[in-house]
Amino acid sequence: MTGGIFALCIVILSVICRTRICDHGHRPGAVVTVRYMPFCLDPCPHTTNTSGGETDGMLELADVLAARERVAETSRHTPLEYSHTFSAMTGADVHLKQEVFQRTGAFKIRGATNRIATLPEKHREAGVVTASAGNHAQGVALAASRMGVDSVVVMPEGAPNAKVTATREYGAEVILAGTDYDEATERARGIEREEGRYYLPAFDDWEVMAGQGTLGLEIVEDLPGVDTVVVPIGGGGLIAGIATAITGNQPDTRIVGVEAKGASSAAESLQRGERVERDSVSTIADGIATRTIGEKPFRVIQECVDEVVTVSDADIAVAVTQLLKRSKTLVEGAGAVPLAALLAGEFDYEDDETIVPVLCGGNIDMNTLTTVLVRGMIEIGRYLRIRTVLPDRPGALDSLASVISGTGANIYAIRHDRTSRDVAMDNAEVALDLETRGPEHVAELLDALEAAGYDVDVLT
Repeated sequence: MTGGIFALCIVILSVICRTRICDHGHRPGAVVTVRYMPFCLDPCPHTTNTSGGETDGMLELADVLAARERVAETSRHTPLEYSHTFSAMTGADVHLKQEVFQRTGAFKIRGATNRIATLPEKHREAGVVTASAGNHAQGVALAASRMGVDSVVVMPEGAPNAKVTATREYGAEVILAGTDYDEATERARGIEREEGRYYLPAFDDWEVMAGQGTLGLEIVEDLPGVDTVVVPIGGGGLIAGIATAITGNQPDTRIVGVEAKGASSAAESLQRGERVERDSVSTIADGIATRTIGEKPFRVIQECVDEVVTVSDADIAVAVTQLLKRSKTLVEGAGAVPLAALLAGEFDYEDDETIVPVLCGGNIDMNTLTTVLVRGMIEIGRYLRIRTVLPDRPGALDSLASVISGTGANIYAIRHDRTSRDVAMDNAEVALDLETRGPEHVAELLDALEAAGYDVDVLT
């Protein structure tokens, strides 16, 4: 990391103060599902069997209400805050569900607590094992420790160090294995067979989903009549629980799911009408980087979710940056995707429509944060990287700097290379990191450089 990037992150981090239903049209090409069961109250309830799993059924509002009693002492009722900034930016009535202030920094503590609380005693005595990219890991570790249950968590080898460290501190044994969540799951399943532990799913479990749904109960209690709730999708447990809780109370509320483009298994599954497994995933939103949607969540999504859209990593970086800059709130990539979809216009909404983006987690690794912030600043025109070629003679670099300073841009870092094979022997390649004021300022700067005779490449 260059000194310029480090300085940029310090400046940005210094601003942190604290870590109607209508005839909705749908964006052309968006994935849309019809809500067949408006109350999501399937008459065939699920029951716990002797293996600790569930028989076939459908998640019901009653399950979420029961879960609330079990998780009350472990999880917090997190704030739902009106955002003047994002309301002004979008024209909607935006309220942010601040699950970043949950214990462990994410919603996963809800589902983990409910699942462990409903396990038969023999499974609690044997201990639990799970796989997670980070947030479920911390939720299981803390919930298990508070209930006196031994826990082992398998995390992908590339899991953010902050999440690995926190999981260990919450009391779990952590094993790093595999390149992604699915490979980590294979290792965890092996431990389940070898040690006789109970495998605690991250999302594909009725009790886990019911626990996550308690977040939805808080939304409808704090903001009755909410029009649209926007929820991240990884494995699908969170949106399945929230959709059940909200539509069971307010069947006219629209539920919009959001995935990263590089991990869009739910959107692809809905398009095909069956679950799809991607060969690989690639996104800065590591918390939702799953190759496939869960079987049980997919059933709920098909019946209770109105629309699923996707956002790019650039959109996610902008949302993370804007939340830090404007709301003084640090949110991880997975938690920022609902706001990213809103800011990018990935779904249609009416003026003054009441919209709740669910900011589901804030556990972002500092190295990842550096990358995300720089990318976000580039996208909003506050940071620019350029490359040009100068004559290798005294005063050439000073002349370039004079043009840049004349536009009011600030130089963060300069890299000057006389040995590059891409330039002539009597030239030097120069790359600069610049602080700019926005897209219009970037255009002004590039025009000034072109007018001065510089051939500039913009780097991303």
